[in-house]
Amino acid sequence: MFFTKMHGLGNNYVVFNQLDEPENILEEHEYPDLSRYVSDVNFGIGSDGIILICSSNIADFKMRIFNEDGSEAKNCGNGLRCVAKYLYDHMYAKSPRFSIETRGGVVNVEIEEGFEQRQSVQSITVDMGEPKLLKSMIPMKGDPFSITINEPYTFDGNVYYLTCVSMGNPHAIIFVDDVNAFPLEKLGPIIENSSLFPERINVGIVQVKGPKELDYRVWERGSGMTMACGTGACAAVVAATMNQYLEKYEPIIVHLPGGDLTIRWDEKGHVWKKGEADYICHGELKYSKNK
Repeated sequence: MFFTKMHGLGNNYVVFNQLDEPENILEEHEYPDLSRYVSDVNFGIGSDGIILICSSNIADFKMRIFNEDGSEAKNCGNGLRCVAKYLYDHMYAKSPRFSIETRGGVVNVEIEEGFEQRQSVQSITVDMGEPKLLKSMIPMKGDPFSITINEPYTFDGNVYYLTCVSMGNPHAIIFVDDVNAFPLEKLGPIIENSSLFPERINVGIVQVKGPKELDYRVWERGSGMTMACGTGACAAVVAATMNQYLEKYEPIIVHLPGGDLTIRWDEKGHVWKKGEADYICHGELKYSKNK
């Protein structure tokens, strides 16, 4: 199986092109196991999961993403940028503007103007769509038609104030004084697997650095601590805006361990994300279906 390993700000995935490479197509039930095998740092390649690039009936292309634990995600902001770069660099996308289907919906991507030479593309802008705020859309327990803005919940014997946003993937955002001092590695899995969230949830902590600047760290469901999370950075900006830490419509710089993203919640209600993506390596995987 031929693969390309890519990363968006250190959030790294092994990409399998299924558009014209039939050797990369397995039975449906095999992909979770493939993702667990590939993601293993000792016996596999090592990654935060795998991405399949497929054909689509409703968009120009389709992306499927499986987390490190084998669960299938609805969306992935950093993965989207990787897929967009791959499709443009390898001439599948004929235009710098095209659409990608995800389980969370269809998103539009735009390659930064000025990059005429393919393979040199690094900066990609993605329209992540409108944030989903209702409890039923997260989903989480409670009144399905209400939203969660700075609501207190108890985890591990302590009270934390959550703001919940879905950007294709659901996120519970907690505002803190110091993202580096917060015990996210301990608390992340507790909140992720809480009965409050029947489909689990990503956990993000946010420190407001200024009127146009956030520090952000994330515990991703199915992957744990990661270097970056595109949907999470978008959710952080939405949550900070709803809590009146930020002005709406302004570009916001979100600092993550792997680098920076620029997020803007626009006048039409859509959240735009701009950031980099790049290759790590290409290769061929010897994968046995019996693993």
